Amino acid sequence: MNLLDELRALGVDVDDGLKRLMGNEKLYRRLLGSFVKMIATQAVDPDFDENDYQEAIEKAHSIKGTAGNLSLTPIFEAYSEILNLLRTEKPAEAKAVLAKVLPVQQEIISCIEKNME
Repeated sequence: MNLLDELRALGVDVDDGLKRLMGNEKLYRRLLGSFVKMIATQAVDPDFDENDYQEAIEKAHSIKGTAGNLSLTPIFEAYSEILNLLRTEKPAEAKAVLAKVLPVQQEIISCIEKNME
């Protein structure tokens, strides 16, 4: 299986992502690589402070936007929910959603990294 097929199997809407880029697979792959690098610096700490989580909101917003643009559906949907929970002052619930998405996010990142080498 190639990268795009593996991503499809992980719930990524590859066809929608490619459509956003007018079918430019090379650009899509490059942007996936950029997403991996962004996650390395913008990852939301699962132990963020429940009393001061502005940084978590900012990072979640960045991840959500990039994941949405690339149609990384499982990540986009989870971070949309995380953002809604944080913005409605429900940090404990946001942490629970984050805990569920992190393994999925890591699986997608590992898939991208493995296929970019």
